[in-house]
Amino acid sequence: MEAIVPDKAYFRIGEVSKILGVEPYVLRYWETEFKTVKPVRTKTAQRLYRKKDVHELLAIRDLLYRQRFTIDGAKRQLQKNRSEPGPVDVVEETDKLVRIKMELQQIRKIME
Repeated sequence: MEAIVPDKAYFRIGEVSKILGVEPYVLRYWETEFKTVKPVRTKTAQRLYRKKDVHELLAIRDLLYRQRFTIDGAKRQLQKNRSEPGPVDVVEETDKLVRIKMELQQIRKIME
């Protein structure tokens, strides 16, 4: 089952819980174990998860529930995944650099 993440900047813990199909206490526990998940706190101490947090939690859920990793194994796997950029990451970075170069060239023409 592929989770659909709505296109918005912040999510409350209940929303994230429904997206992932886990209870809120599980998310709070994962926060303590996986330091890459750092929701923003409001003045009333409510957690607001960013989209990147939700994607990280989806990866954690996949490792723990589908691939049957332990917590420590999932931590190692996430670290390994971060150190090895995937082909999509390389293509995205190349596209960004090409766009930046074009924008700089346009600025240069304006300055002449």
